[in-house]
Amino acid sequence: MKSTPDRPPRLERRLLDAATEPYRAAGRFAYHFARGKLSRDPAFGAIAHGDWIPPGCRVLDLGCGQGLLASLLIAADRGCEVHGIELMPADVARARAALGDRARIEQGDIRDAPFGHPDVAVILDVLHYIDRPAQESVLRRLREAIVPGGLLLLRVGDAAAGWPFRLSNWVDRVVFLARGHGSARLYCRPLADWRQSLEALGFSVRAIELSHGTPFANVMLEARVPSA
Repeated sequence: MKSTPDRPPRLERRLLDAATEPYRAAGRFAYHFARGKLSRDPAFGAIAHGDWIPPGCRVLDLGCGQGLLASLLIAADRGCEVHGIELMPADVARARAALGDRARIEQGDIRDAPFGHPDVAVILDVLHYIDRPAQESVLRRLREAIVPGGLLLLRVGDAAAGWPFRLSNWVDRVVFLARGHGSARLYCRPLADWRQSLEALGFSVRAIELSHGTPFANVMLEARVPSA
C-alpha cells in the first residue's frame, strides 16, 4: 500500500534563493539546473518541510549530483553533516565550487564506496542505473551502515505504474543525455519488488506517493532501521 498525503509544499522563495545562490559560483548551467530542480521536484519540498532529516544528523547522499540536497539542508540551517558520493566528475566539480567545505562531496561509485555510519541515507532516482545484483548489494551495505533507529529514503519509479512510469523513463533518458552522460540501460522494478527487498533486509517500510504535480510514477520509500 502507498500512503498518499496532501500535496508536498514547494520550497518558499527565501529557502529556494538561499539554496540556489551558491551555484552562481559553479556556472550558469549549475545555477539554473539547481533552481529548476529545487523549485519543481516535490521530493525537496517534502524533505525541507518534513521530519525525515532532523537537525544535527549525519546524512549520506548517494548519487548526490551537484549536491542539491546538501545545499538545501545548509540553507535550512539544519546543522547536518552531509557526505555526498557522485560518480560523475563534472557534477562533483560543480558541487565543490558551490558548497566548498560546507559538505563533503566525493567522486566515487556507490557500488564500492565506503558509506560510514549515517543517521539518514538518501538515494533519489539512482539505483535504477545499476543492475539488480548491485542494487541488492548497495541496499545490504546500507542496512549494515545506517545506525540503529536510522532511516533510508529511497525514491524509485514504480515499473508497474503503466504510462506514467514509461514517461518517467523517457524523461530520465533525455536528461541523462542532455547532461553529457551518454545513454544508459535502466534496471527498473515494480514498487512491490523494492519493498520486498528492503523488508527482507530488516527495514520497516512505508511507501509515500511523490508524483503530485507531475505526470510521473515516483514513490518515496521510507525504510527505517530498527532501534537497538
